Amino acid sequence: MRLHDTMTGAVRDFVPVKPGHVSIYLCGATVQGLPHIGHVRSGVAFDVLRRWLMAKGLDVAFIRNVTDIDDKILNKAADAGRPWWEWAATYERAFTAAYEALGVLPPSAEPRATGHITQMVELIESLIERGHAYRGEGDGAGDVYFDVLSLPGYGKLSGHKIDDVHQGEGVALGKRDERDFTLWKGAKPGEPSWPTPWGRGRPGWHTECVAMCRTYLGEEFDIHAGGMDLVFPHHENEIAQAEAAGDRFARFWLHNGWVTMGGEKMSKSLGNVLAIPAVLQRVRPQELRYYLGSAHYRSMLEFSETALQDAAKAYSGIEDFLHRVRNRVGAVLPGEWTPKFAAALDDDLSVPIALAEVHAARAEGNRALDSGDHETAMAKAMSIRAMMGVLGVDPLDERWESGDDETSAALAALDVLVSEELQRREEARARRDWGEADAIRDRLKRAGIEVIDTADGPQWTLIGGGGRSAAPEAGSGRGSR
Repeated sequence: MRLHDTMTGAVRDFVPVKPGHVSIYLCGATVQGLPHIGHVRSGVAFDVLRRWLMAKGLDVAFIRNVTDIDDKILNKAADAGRPWWEWAATYERAFTAAYEALGVLPPSAEPRATGHITQMVELIESLIERGHAYRGEGDGAGDVYFDVLSLPGYGKLSGHKIDDVHQGEGVALGKRDERDFTLWKGAKPGEPSWPTPWGRGRPGWHTECVAMCRTYLGEEFDIHAGGMDLVFPHHENEIAQAEAAGDRFARFWLHNGWVTMGGEKMSKSLGNVLAIPAVLQRVRPQELRYYLGSAHYRSMLEFSETALQDAAKAYSGIEDFLHRVRNRVGAVLPGEWTPKFAAALDDDLSVPIALAEVHAARAEGNRALDSGDHETAMAKAMSIRAMMGVLGVDPLDERWESGDDETSAALAALDVLVSEELQRREEARARRDWGEADAIRDRLKRAGIEVIDTADGPQWTLIGGGGRSAAPEAGSGRGSR
């Protein structure tokens, strides 16, 4: 397997530190508000990586943190007149619900920043002792800063030259150099704080992940992942702390591209947010996951409603084929993925190429089914289940088939009503009453139901949604006039 390492800027062979075991740390959410599709893209992208490693027989330790103390959280909670901890907990649950809705496997552990203050304090003490960190001066006496110039090679992940470094922290009175970054913030009135050897305060953003990486994965681990917006300053500053503390830290750095709108990164500040609950009013969770995971993880994903619906339609095509095989041939069990599929994922998770293999198998399977070659159709269906399972979107997986109980009940009731209409349509076609057959079809279309005549009999689908077969024994499959 080969992965693109941001540190070297190249795709290189991936060999785990410990044979048979892979350790991954993914920078998770800062729980300040509702998750949008830009937030959860990294969750989906690296869930595919995790699933593929597991499918190859590797044991995977997957850590995804929660930043539950941060300037943005404190400011938004204060503006709303709510306790900061309640604000963070509310949106942590919203992120958990979004991950679960999209079938992202739960992490091996999901540590919170506030649960690891002791480890952060110990790390900062070590950095001070080693001469890489210092206490602020004057009005900043309660702050602690990392001395960037004390570490040769700072900027090697992002490529930033030391003279061009801007931490984006604003003016800090206690800093010796504006290029230094904050490890600990001295207590301010009304803000939460914890006791330390240098006074009460709260952690800086860049310190928490280093402390949690060390706690759960050790001083050297395989993969550190996150969005490309984290390369600088967050991940650059993580590397600085870890190396200054004597750790080897991450061997690979993987970064996913943004979801963009109009060429700009999707963010709350741009006002172009698409919250997960709102998107799931328009497509099913598995269709949204398919959409977010369909592009290469390092590429930008330009959002449009058309692209979202096209992805939903592509997914439904795969789903419909599997349903046809199950209805006509029998139960479809997961089989084996194809060599081309495996080669694609082994080549830096090239999901677009892997999906092309899925759709090629679907097309061949449909042709086989239409010609009566049930053996080939079943083989393709089994292979598709295996491949889609690795991608986390197997349409016949119990998770996606069961769905929401209320929705499933509504679809079951609708299926009974539509089946009766299609039965009447088949009877009209049998007596060559094309006017009545067309009227039934048009009436269903006005209700948002599309009828598709196939060799297996008529099928119906909600326009923009998944399909079902109905009354396959009722007619010859000949379309109305």
